[in-house]
Amino acid sequence: MNWEPRIHDFLSYIASEKGLSVNTVQAYERDIRRFAGGLDGEAAEEGIVNHMSSLKEKGYASSSIYRTLMALRVFFRFLKREGYVKKDPTALLESPKMWQLIPEVLTSEEVERLLGAPGDGEEEMRDKAVLETLYATGIRVSELCNLDIHDVGENTVRVLGKGGKERIVPIGEEAIAAIDAYLGNYRHDKGDHRPLFLSKRGKRMSRVTVWEKVKFYARKVGIEKEISPHTLRHSFATHLLDRGADLRVIQEMLGHADIGTTDRYTHLSKKRLFDAFDTFHPRL
Repeated sequence: MNWEPRIHDFLSYIASEKGLSVNTVQAYERDIRRFAGGLDGEAAEEGIVNHMSSLKEKGYASSSIYRTLMALRVFFRFLKREGYVKKDPTALLESPKMWQLIPEVLTSEEVERLLGAPGDGEEEMRDKAVLETLYATGIRVSELCNLDIHDVGENTVRVLGKGGKERIVPIGEEAIAAIDAYLGNYRHDKGDHRPLFLSKRGKRMSRVTVWEKVKFYARKVGIEKEISPHTLRHSFATHLLDRGADLRVIQEMLGHADIGTTDRYTHLSKKRLFDAFDTFHPRL
């Protein structure tokens, strides 16, 4: 297929009829051209899987990979509607291969092991509070590092998210208890506007340190999955959805501007449902 005229038609369609912003149109164009330029004679179905795998191997952020998936989905729906293709190859987004692109999610049992890994020393009590807070709230690691003591209430945390947007996120009793234990036993500088989590040098804890700590404790308790602080965010959202939480509520807690970003957890939860069915149904 000669992709260029099809891409041109699609961009005109989303800019005029859909009324998408210039930035969104440009992002879609970059994603689609990058995909089309790398096909190298492959069928679209195979090309989508290979392209997504390539983005992951090159270290693209999960959000960028997901945006590319969404761009291709809209693009191929347009092509099918206009009669340029007979079938929509993005049906492969529901295939097992595509789920390899979704970040790891911990089981509830793995979460318990991870949260129970730190001991009782000063640094370990801080780490315990960090891990509990990440999983209890689903906040980003950058948001966690920017927390001040006064941001933590009795059962909520005030978070400053992307674009300077503030949101209030519920936090559970276990996480509050871990924070209180850390502050009560080892922090003697508890002014309200002091950073919540401090490094050994008394500076605000960095994202790199949190990343290293998550890796360290995962290895300590024998979790073999390749995880990061973001894994706790994904696990938080997936576990809430598995237990019946409303997607809009999860969107608000995660600080997603677009419900489409949160919607990926619906697909992930669906995969877990079918995995469980395949594993445990007695008639299979």
